[in-house]
Amino acid sequence: MEVTNTSIPHFPKVNEVDPVVSKETAGAGKTNSENLEKPITKEAIIDKVDSMNKFLEPTSTNVKFQLHEELEVYYVQVIDSKTDEVLREIPNRKFLDMYASLDDLAGLMMDEKR
Repeated sequence: MEVTNTSIPHFPKVNEVDPVVSKETAGAGKTNSENLEKPITKEAIIDKVDSMNKFLEPTSTNVKFQLHEELEVYYVQVIDSKTDEVLREIPNRKFLDMYASLDDLAGLMMDEKR
């Protein structure tokens, strides 16, 4: 395979284009209250602010490392700090328990002499 020296292509320069703004959009920035059909009430504002605060409320969680005694392996628990509820385990503790019981069963089958 032969490699040849090629030059970089030159593209013609493009003139900058002014953005197109319609007359309707340019006039719409004056005031939003003119475009609204319903008047804004204090109760509506309070309701929207409350819903935004609930949406933006950070989830306070803690991470805890636990040792699985039978396997001597650590797993992670994600805990909600307000309710002390375990949100997630990585890997799942039930899976580790199942693995430990299967390991014990396999050990009984292999280590037992007849």
